[in-house]
Amino acid sequence: MLPSHIKALILDMDGVLWKGDAPIGDLPDVFRRIRARGLKFAFATNNGTKTPEEYQQKLRALGVEVDASQVVTSALAAAFVLSQKYPPGTKVFMIGGNGIRKALEEKGFEILSLENAAQAQVFVMGIDREINFQKVAEATLLVRRGVPFYTTNTDKTFPTPRGEIPGSGAWLSVITTATGVEPISVGKPFPYLMELALERLGTKKEETLVVGDRLETDIAAAQAADMPCALVLSGVSTLEQAEAWEKRIDVIAEDLSELVG
Repeated sequence: MLPSHIKALILDMDGVLWKGDAPIGDLPDVFRRIRARGLKFAFATNNGTKTPEEYQQKLRALGVEVDASQVVTSALAAAFVLSQKYPPGTKVFMIGGNGIRKALEEKGFEILSLENAAQAQVFVMGIDREINFQKVAEATLLVRRGVPFYTTNTDKTFPTPRGEIPGSGAWLSVITTATGVEPISVGKPFPYLMELALERLGTKKEETLVVGDRLETDIAAAQAADMPCALVLSGVSTLEQAEAWEKRIDVIAEDLSELVG
């Protein structure tokens, strides 16, 4: 099913490798087959809650050994984009998990506590499983004041074994409704993750297949970057939605196992 000219894969994670903590298929076998075909691979996820090292540990627990450098997250993309615009020491208020915090700290940004949020020069938002009214209120005040507003991604939902739950985009809508301001998004469908992943792989666009489960992020990012793409039906988007998509999708498979043959 894989096109013969493909030398590398850029794999989404949620909805492709797992739903919540439940693996999709026999992942050790899938990655044995990927390696047997001589394919390079990297992971590019809009979920910036974990660090690359934490994703490495999650994959290891599921029987798949990878290097942390193979994992690119929207948190890394956010830190990269901000580092191009703001100097080290810039004060940042963030709503998000450890992945965003560590990525920003590694670029030299000062992460403010909730109590000191009013001092922020930049606001960054991602998925936060400990989100509360006070965090959203402080963020709203910052954005209404004109503080630059960034997000790791705008995914409206997040796949779990029981169904889809609110994603970063759902929580963002609270702040955009309260402020009338749309954030600058650094995750898919924007190109930063694809560029970072290609840099890690060292392959050309045309020989690198982007694999994802969501049309409006994974597939849109690949097509915007003029890269071949594969949609797996193990996550969010359906076959009917794929058939109605405005651009042709190179490959559609039930899951990653079927895709790699």
